[in-house]
Amino acid sequence: MEEVAIVTGAGGGLGSVIARELANDGFQVVLVDRDGDAADAAAESVSGSPVVIPADLTDVSDVRQLVDAVAQRFGRLDVVVNGAGIERVHPLETMPEPDWDATMDVNVKGPMLLCRAAVPLWRAQGSGSVVNISSRAWLGGSSNTAYSSSKAALVGLTRSMAVELGPLGVRANAVAPSFVQTPFNRQRTDITDLNEMIERYTAFTPLRRLIDPIDVANAVVFLASDRARNITGEVLHVCAGAQLPPIP
Repeated sequence: MEEVAIVTGAGGGLGSVIARELANDGFQVVLVDRDGDAADAAAESVSGSPVVIPADLTDVSDVRQLVDAVAQRFGRLDVVVNGAGIERVHPLETMPEPDWDATMDVNVKGPMLLCRAAVPLWRAQGSGSVVNISSRAWLGGSSNTAYSSSKAALVGLTRSMAVELGPLGVRANAVAPSFVQTPFNRQRTDITDLNEMIERYTAFTPLRRLIDPIDVANAVVFLASDRARNITGEVLHVCAGAQLPPIP
């Protein structure tokens, strides 16, 4: 039976590649994004019979309707990739509370709501896999307080789900990339010179190269698949070594 994977944030530059590669690995993919048009455009590069479901993942009713629609259509849900995220760029001193709250809602509460709604399906199946898209920032921090905090919280959620859902046969892992060239990052207001930032990120990686979306997608596909059947509660850094301490 074909396994079913939900990819959130599937209309973005990273989510669309993850959806494509999961389909190439044999999954029936459900592309979820608040921007339905973006998800429709991403679905054009996804093989098989991709399904697009627009949803606001911070809205409990939207999340329930999403999981119900997947259950009714396919009768199962094997993989959830929590890729939807926002980044409101503010240091701690000037952090507006609405931006903090929005970041936590999308980056942490959304994955929690979706996985919570999926638990009955996973219990019935006796299996499932969650891959959360965190960030190198969870480990190293950054001047963007809300984003770093949300990605660290997502790692905590990942590890908690691994413990709680493991007896149901559900695995939970995270992928933590460093800077990736996507529209999400190119629109950041704190980047005044994209080329300079690319050079800087490349220079402090031991491998001296930048991360591509396909690198992240390959890690997600591996963790989602049965090839990683005994891996849970882990964070896979896709950083070209940027997660390591600098050489003194």
